Amino acid sequence: MEELTSIHNQHVKDWKKLQTKKFRKQTGYYLLDGWHLVNEALQAGVTIHQLIGTSEQLDQHQDLFDHAAEGYAVTEEIMKHITDTVTPQGIAAVVDLPDAHRVPQQPLTGAWLFLDRVQDPGNVGTMVRTADAAGFTGVVVGHRSADLFGPKVVRSMQGSQFHLQLFEGDLRKWIADFKANGAPVYGTQLNPQAKNFRDVHPGKTFALIMGNEGQGMSDELLAKTTDNLYIPMRGEAESLNVAISAGILMFQLNQ
Repeated sequence: MEELTSIHNQHVKDWKKLQTKKFRKQTGYYLLDGWHLVNEALQAGVTIHQLIGTSEQLDQHQDLFDHAAEGYAVTEEIMKHITDTVTPQGIAAVVDLPDAHRVPQQPLTGAWLFLDRVQDPGNVGTMVRTADAAGFTGVVVGHRSADLFGPKVVRSMQGSQFHLQLFEGDLRKWIADFKANGAPVYGTQLNPQAKNFRDVHPGKTFALIMGNEGQGMSDELLAKTTDNLYIPMRGEAESLNVAISAGILMFQLNQ
C-alpha cells in the first residue's frame, strides 16, 4: 500500500480529473465515492483498479485489499479534494467506465426508461435508481442530458448502475428499434388530451420517455411515440418533479 500526503501527487491529480467527462472517456475509468458504492461494486464483481482510503478506514478493512489491484492511503484533505463531497466517508475506488455507446443485445426486451434532455444530475441518478427498484431492464440517456457517470449522478444512482443496462444514444433510433419489434413506446405530456397512465397496460416489453425538467419532451419525440401519457392531479400543483413522475409511471406500467 502506498501512502500519499500531497494533493499535487500525479495519482491525486488524475483522481481529481475523473470528475470531468473528458478525462473519464480518455482513461476509461470513473470514481466511486463512499462505502455503499464500493460495496455495491464488490458485490457485482466489478474490478477495483485502485482502492483509495484514509489510513483509519483502510486499517479497519484490510480485507478490501484482496479485491483491489492497487491500494493507496491518503489524507482527509486528499479525500475531500478528489471526491467533491463536503464530508467524504474516507473510501473511494477507481473502476472501469462502462461503454455506454455499445450495441445493445437484440431483440430489445423488458421495460426501458428513456431520458430526453434531463439535465439535473440528481434527477437522472434518482430515475436510474427508481428504474432499478421498479424492475426495469435498462435506461437510455439521450443527447444533452446529464452525464451518467458524473459524480453527482453516480452518488444519486446509489449503485443501481451495477444492476441495469445503461446507454447513451439517439432516442429517435431507440424509439424506431422498439417500434420495429412491435413494442410500444410511451411519451409523457402535460396535456389532458393525452392518455391517462392508469388506462395503459403495455405488457413486458416497452419504453417510457421522460422529458426535460422545464420543457418536457421534444415535439419531435412526442410525434414518434405509440401513445403519450399524463398523470391526473387532484390538487392545485401545476406539475410534478420529473423524477417523481417517472417513479409513479414506472411502477404503474411495469406490474
